[in-house]
Amino acid sequence: MFKQDTIEVTRDVDALLIPSGVKIGIQKGTLVMITQALGNAYTVYVNGNLARVAGKDGDALSMIIMEEVDANTIEGTLEEKVLELLKTCYDPEIPVNIVDLGLVYENQVTLIPEGGHRVEIKMTLTAVGCGMGPVLVADMEQKIRTIHDVTDVKIDLVFDPPWNREMMSDVAKLQLGMM
Repeated sequence: MFKQDTIEVTRDVDALLIPSGVKIGIQKGTLVMITQALGNAYTVYVNGNLARVAGKDGDALSMIIMEEVDANTIEGTLEEKVLELLKTCYDPEIPVNIVDLGLVYENQVTLIPEGGHRVEIKMTLTAVGCGMGPVLVADMEQKIRTIHDVTDVKIDLVFDPPWNREMMSDVAKLQLGMM
């Protein structure tokens, strides 16, 4: 948990309902509770629901505006840059990034003959029925496309093998109190 104090939203702000990913508006003056601030987004408890507010709208929550990570300043290969960016993607209900959760099964970068690179990701979700899948995929794709040499991104949601707790890194298990 991030913060237990109820705060008043200072301006109208867009959000995504969790877990459905449906876009909602939170009006100025609405009382919310911030439950998580990770991966360039805030998770808030509002009117009996969880919602995800983009980090760029942190000021509406009386919080800092979270800047996007500039992938082009990350050292390493394209594969390493992609992996570092994916570590900034979080399921809004779990305070661990998708890489450490073990949701990313494959990260392949290939040179395209016409120029640029194609990034192909195979990933899963913690549960087959998780409604946040499309939201996570869109977040991942948007971040990967900021890498200069990337011209094509393909993210496949797969459920074989099914995700289980053993796929988490030790860091994730420690964060979640499972070690």
